Amino acid sequence: MHSDAFDRFHHGHSALHSLDPRIKVVVTIAFIVSNALLPDGAWMAFALAWLMILIANIASGLGVGFSFRRSFIALPFALAAITVLFSIPGKAVTSFHFLMWDMVITDAGLLRFVSIVVRSWLSVQMAILLVAVTEFPKIIHALNHLRVPTILTVIISFLYRYLFVLADEVMRLLRAREARSAVVAGSNSGGSVLWRARVTGNMAGQLFLRSYERSDRVYNAMLSRGYKGELMTMHSHEYRASDWQIGSIVFIGILIAQIVGRLP
Repeated sequence: MHSDAFDRFHHGHSALHSLDPRIKVVVTIAFIVSNALLPDGAWMAFALAWLMILIANIASGLGVGFSFRRSFIALPFALAAITVLFSIPGKAVTSFHFLMWDMVITDAGLLRFVSIVVRSWLSVQMAILLVAVTEFPKIIHALNHLRVPTILTVIISFLYRYLFVLADEVMRLLRAREARSAVVAGSNSGGSVLWRARVTGNMAGQLFLRSYERSDRVYNAMLSRGYKGELMTMHSHEYRASDWQIGSIVFIGILIAQIVGRLP
């Protein structure tokens, strides 16, 4: 399986594609932190943040709704905050009975929950746009330039580079299982749930052993080629005037959103 199956980078020649990756990483982090710091119910500020994302989508050449269409996959994770509907004191909006409890949704809880969902949704859109216009190795190199601990960047880089190797091992195990599983026409394959669980457990164990052995061979091969515990690159990053200009414009937009979000 090729690594492109996991790569979300979209080749292009837009202003965002050519922007220095360090600027893109810093802007993305600043945007996410800014959304997290906005007060609950700062709808105008959230709208300005979304407008910035739409403009970035257009500037990327990927379409105005590129990140919007791909962001809903993260919304179920925001449901982890659903308990705030009932745990924050406030005026009761509605109530219902669940098992042995009387659940009361308050206005303050509803406001907090919707604000968390909007924050998460906007942050995911910006992250999606970052990986769509920036090659993953450039993101790693940008993190190195920004003084992120080397051990973290190396782990993330190896996770990305060898994820397709792990997926290839999984496909080999699945093919081996199918080759050993004869099926009579017109009947269901497999045994009981317990049998399926035992087979799945054996496959997980084999995958762990194969991955461990493969990682040892890969590491020895890297050492023989001069690996010294850090990633090297042949493409040095240099700031341009346009990088500073675009970065400054975005930071001004983030500052305006913070001001608008705190207006009475």
